[in-house]
Amino acid sequence: MTTDTTKQKRAYLYALAAVLFWSTIASAFKRSLAYINILPLLFYASITATAALFLYLLILKKLSELKAFSQEDYLRSALLGFLNPFLYYVVLLNAYSILRAQEAVTINFIWPITLVLLSIPLLKQKIKLRSIVAITISFWGVLIIATRGDIWGLRFNKPVGVLLALGSTVIWALFWIYNVRDKRDEAVRLFLNFAFGSVFILVAMLLSTGIKVPNKSGIYGAVYIGLFEMGITFLVWLKALKSAKTTAHVANLIYLAPFLSLVIISFVVGEKIANWTIIGLVFIVGGIILQKLCG
Repeated sequence: MTTDTTKQKRAYLYALAAVLFWSTIASAFKRSLAYINILPLLFYASITATAALFLYLLILKKLSELKAFSQEDYLRSALLGFLNPFLYYVVLLNAYSILRAQEAVTINFIWPITLVLLSIPLLKQKIKLRSIVAITISFWGVLIIATRGDIWGLRFNKPVGVLLALGSTVIWALFWIYNVRDKRDEAVRLFLNFAFGSVFILVAMLLSTGIKVPNKSGIYGAVYIGLFEMGITFLVWLKALKSAKTTAHVANLIYLAPFLSLVIISFVVGEKIANWTIIGLVFIVGGIILQKLCG
């Protein structure tokens, strides 16, 4: 067996591990919100991610890179930390508090399409007719989910939750667009994002509910989310991309995540997965894949 083949297989294992971790997060969000409010959940998750990333940088002796950053670099990290984890997760978790887990996770997966749309004005990218068709297909899937299958009657169920889930994709897409030209080490960047984001979340928490120690179930949920949504899983995914000879095939595994999420939601949260959720998800993923082929 050649070294390249071994590396590619290792890359697939890393990628599958990351996809599996991310597939559990919708259930973790929904279960955790039953025990802890949004801001405390986000705060404890964010500081967990910050600590995990700090330990990673310490082990790899990358903390010294922070000394080379300029004031502008730190300001950029502060802005990105405001977008993610602060604003993005505040909006997303509010969507989860309103919608069923299966609805929130499926609508949130449309972010690649949102990224394409925002890239047109912000990155001056042109859009092809086939891309417009792909985008329409994906948003048709959102419409199916938002109306719970009653697309002709246009009776939107919990429109505020749907708008919040869609809004989270805008914030996530903006976060990645602003990251495009940032050439700093990904892990160092992410550490600073969460460090600044934790400060923003703490301030918001102090101004609203104050600091309250949640019960054990709430803490366990926050730590799990901090490790497997925000911290460790990103590093595992990064390792997969760096180990892969063909990153495109590894990246395509991410399309398994929303389908696995529905299976886990069914068992862990106890939601009966509706037919319109599956149909809507197929439309969304189909549009994303078509958009990728058009690109």
